This record gives sequence, structure tokens and C-alpha cells, in this order.
Amino acid sequence: MKRIHVVAAVIRGADGRILIARRADTQHQGGLWEFPGGKLEEGESVEAALTRELREELGIEVSRSRALIKVSHDYPDKQVLLDVREVEAFTGEPHGAEGQPLAWVAPRDLPQYEFPEANTPIVAAARLPDQYLITPDGLEVPQMLKGIQKAVANGIRLIQLRAPDMYDPKYRDVAVDAVGLCAGKAQLMLKGPLEWLGDFPAAGWHLTAAQLRKYAAKGRPFPKERWLAASCHSAEELALAEQMGVDFVTLSPVQATQTHPEAVPLGWDAAQRLIAGFSKPVYLLGGVGPGEREQAWEAGAQGVAGIRAFWPES
Repeated sequence: MKRIHVVAAVIRGADGRILIARRADTQHQGGLWEFPGGKLEEGESVEAALTRELREELGIEVSRSRALIKVSHDYPDKQVLLDVREVEAFTGEPHGAEGQPLAWVAPRDLPQYEFPEANTPIVAAARLPDQYLITPDGLEVPQMLKGIQKAVANGIRLIQLRAPDMYDPKYRDVAVDAVGLCAGKAQLMLKGPLEWLGDFPAAGWHLTAAQLRKYAAKGRPFPKERWLAASCHSAEELALAEQMGVDFVTLSPVQATQTHPEAVPLGWDAAQRLIAGFSKPVYLLGGVGPGEREQAWEAGAQGVAGIRAFWPES
């Protein structure tokens, strides 16, 4: 069966809302919502297909776009490769030129709409930012909380509370405060035993590679309303993350780091190859910072994750 190559667009309005369209009842996966786009024609580039499809479907002209995510998905009756681009600028007023209903939706509300299964990772990518802050080791509690508060004020929207040297009760106390600081402004990801899940319903969970190996076969430990992420370093761990149904991963180390000097860097080429075989959002981690964000996008990543490069107190 030949894999059908499709381009899709995450189009953001000036207010941050995202444009989605409803598929005609007669189409494959009819009646569900989708990100606008369509099939590539013979010999057509992804950018050219995007421009043509959005002109035909919505009556708009794309002036700037970038790669967001690629998703390979197998339905019982067809196989698709979705090449998704984030449309950063366009001219014209989008309308359903083919009679299809449209909706502008706040990113956080996207999960309330029913999409084809292949679109699940795109919904995640559209909701996630392009930077993921991980808290540094060895901080005193007031210093850590002050840094989180400052990061949120600076616009950081995804934060992992990592404190490997902190004993459990102290970590849990800090987590309670951090949940409060992030409420309504940023998504907090916690680390720790899965037995704690019920105690922090507002937080997402970031699994270690060891937890991934231990629990992947059991599947997702909580409903899809909560964010689930994992630390990956190889194709094997990415496969386990896929099996567990995580929403996104960190892939590391891309380059040599001060935090883990003993770890062998993947390098950009290997990181790009690993991302190409994985259909979920990936943050590249290890020796990268805001300056490598565009390089990460070109490698197929959601963005970059880091400790020192993002921590406001450093």
C-alpha cells in the first residue's frame, strides 16, 4: 500500500487561536475536524502544496510558514504521511471556499473537538510551546520558586520540576508551590513515583527512561487530558514512548553538556534521523538553547529543552 503524502497547516490568528475545518460527511473520516490541507501532487514540494491547498480551500495566501511535525499513520484502509507546517503569516480572510465549516479554537480547547486519529500528535504539537525549561540541580527552595516565578513572567509555558538531589517529602512540598505559581500560565511537569499521580491532578508527568522501560507495556497511566512525557536517548526508548502513548519526549544529548559530561552526544544528523522515525513532538536537549531553536525545527523537532540556557537566574 502506497503511503499518501499530505500537507496540513496549523494556522494561528493574531489572537493565538487556531483554524480548523470540518470534513465533509462523504470523505474518509467524514464529519471529523481537521487541520486544513490536502494531498501533494506529483513532483510538488510541501511548501508549494501548502500554498495551493490553502488558496483553494480557504482563499488565503501563505506568506511565511515553517515545519512543525511529520506524522506517519496507518489506518486499516490507507497509510498517510502528514507533513505539518505552522503558518506564521498569511493574507486574506479565511473562509470555507469549498463549503466546509470552519472554527477558530483556542489551543487549550482543541482536545474538545473530534479529529481523525492521525491528527492526535498534531493537536499536541499545536498546543505545546517551542521551549521546555528544566529546573537546575542544587538550588535552595526559595531560589527555585523565585526562578520558576520569573520564568513564567518571562513567557515560559512548559516547565519540568527536576530536583534529583531533593528527598521526596521536600520535593512534594515544592511541587505544591510550583503548581500554584504555574496555574493558568504554564504547564508544570513533575517527576517521581507514579503512586503520586493522584496527588497532583493539575500537573503533567515526565517519566525517566527507567520508568519508561518499567511501565511502557502497561500503557498510559492516566487519561489523555493530562500531559505525559518521557526522557529518551535512543530508537528503542522512542519505541517504548510510542507504546506507552506519551504526548511528547525529550531526546538527548544532542551535543556535549556540562550536566552529563560522560554521555556520548547523538549529534544533529542522528537526532534528525531518530525524529524522522517518531510521530510525536520531540524537544531536543543537551548543549542547546534558544539560539538552536530554528535548527531544531529544521531537524523536525518541536523545539529545544534546557536547564542553564533557559533558567532566568543563571
